[in-house]
Amino acid sequence: MSIVVAIWIVRFVGLYLTLGALFALAFVTRGVGRIDPVARNASLGFRVLLLPGSAALWPLLLKRWGLGAGAPPTERNAHRDRASERGRK
Repeated sequence: MSIVVAIWIVRFVGLYLTLGALFALAFVTRGVGRIDPVARNASLGFRVLLLPGSAALWPLLLKRWGLGAGAPPTERNAHRDRASERGRK
């Protein structure tokens, strides 16, 4: 790998983390309550725990926050699908 490619990778990662840190501060103070109603009245300790994850996953959380998603999506797996089939019979 050339030094130029390495410099661009470091710049990209730095930009990503900078944007992530800025987003995380806004998300933890305002956005988490809009995405997950249960977290609306979360404690300060809980919000501090959310900072690293929201900084790392900021593009996904920004999309959910921008769409105005109210509650987390329901997980779909084989067990739930099977249980819902039995409930219909």
